[in-house]
Amino acid sequence: MKTISTLYKDQSFCKEKNEENLNFEEAQLVIGFGSSSLVSHEKSFSDIKKRFPNANIALCSSAGEIYENEVVDDTISLVAIQFESTTMKTSEISIEDFDSSYEAGKTLVQHLLQENLKLIFVLSDGGKVNGSELVKGMNFSKRKDVLITGGLAGDGKNFEKTFVGLNKVPESGKIIAIGFYGDKLVLSHGSVGGWESFGMERTVTKAEGNILFEIDNKNVLTLYKTYLGKYANELPGSALLFPLSITLDDNKEPIVRTILSIDNEKQSITFAGDIPTGSKIRFMKANFDRLIDAASDAANSCLEMEKNKPKLAFLISCVGRKLIMPNRIDEEVEAISEVFGNGTMLSGFYSYGEISPLNPMGNCELQNQTMTITGINEIV
Repeated sequence: MKTISTLYKDQSFCKEKNEENLNFEEAQLVIGFGSSSLVSHEKSFSDIKKRFPNANIALCSSAGEIYENEVVDDTISLVAIQFESTTMKTSEISIEDFDSSYEAGKTLVQHLLQENLKLIFVLSDGGKVNGSELVKGMNFSKRKDVLITGGLAGDGKNFEKTFVGLNKVPESGKIIAIGFYGDKLVLSHGSVGGWESFGMERTVTKAEGNILFEIDNKNVLTLYKTYLGKYANELPGSALLFPLSITLDDNKEPIVRTILSIDNEKQSITFAGDIPTGSKIRFMKANFDRLIDAASDAANSCLEMEKNKPKLAFLISCVGRKLIMPNRIDEEVEAISEVFGNGTMLSGFYSYGEISPLNPMGNCELQNQTMTITGINEIV
């Protein structure tokens, strides 16, 4: 397994790390994360295709890019991979072709051959897709021992339009999956939040899918504005600073849900995943040190699964973390780099939702406000 990382900015390649002298024409897969305006530009795709002419190219828009141990904006962070024995299959669908995100998730995985499948890496539109229903559908169709990770595309702080594409210029509404096959593939993953719950536990009393109307029989938008105080006029972006911790039943660990949009006319809030009626929620707030420590914990979780450090690690973190730590956001990536060391190439993006299991090699879950890591290596 050989890798190249490169950074594309101002319509040209500006940085590159190719310590193994991988021939660009021999790259089999390129995965890139970039700003909406850049990643959806025809010239960007054309330039990437010319550089890696024989590779499958998967691209998605972001709310910030991770290149090595730094966080950058208005770029495309790319990783090119050549495997020794691992093979790949791809699947792409459009959410407009399905009645639900659940059916879309089922079909996305069904398009992939299941024999010897080890990993499904998913990049999904971040505005039109209900992420929690998407992962339910994918879990339904996959084999038990298959790992699914990935994330929902971002659009900076705009929350307007996200883009995903496979072997063409990215478009809105697309979902892609890359299946990795082979006995030599070594995988690890980690996912940790680091947010603190505060206030009393409350109950969701009116919700439809991922649209929340009432908490404790009170209008959710009014309640949120009370908690946000001076940040109320900056909705929906400011609500990223105060996500919800949600417990779906007594036997599950709480997961985090973040806001995608608000509807002042309907007095509702749309979240990145479902908020079932009857579920228990608490508001959350940031503790900078705990957020950074959580990134280290996610990296250590990878090492606990597989003692050898990954050759490549995809980091997918939440836009809310980036907004709450604007001057310290590099620290969470640096914390991961310190755990893995120089032998691990880092790439990733800030997303509108992270897809990763809560438990080792378990079913994937839609998560928000977390740092998730997918470690990849290939045994010679």
